[in-house]
Amino acid sequence: MSCTLSKPRSKLGEFLDQHNISQTTLVQETGISKASISRLCKSNNEDPLFSSVKKIIRFLRNYDHSISYDTFWE
Repeated sequence: MSCTLSKPRSKLGEFLDQHNISQTTLVQETGISKASISRLCKSNNEDPLFSSVKKIIRFLRNYDHSISYDTFWE
């Protein structure tokens, strides 16, 4: 019997996992720091800068055109 430990994921992190998008790819495509992307993928309580949100949404709309701020943050 194997035990799988899952890491905590935010809505953004879950979206990346579902679409097989690595955090590294998101860093490269948006120019946002690895540390910031990592934080945003771990916690729904993170409040990203608007400039970061725009970059993330612009890139992720390649995978789902309906993505908006509300998809990941409230």
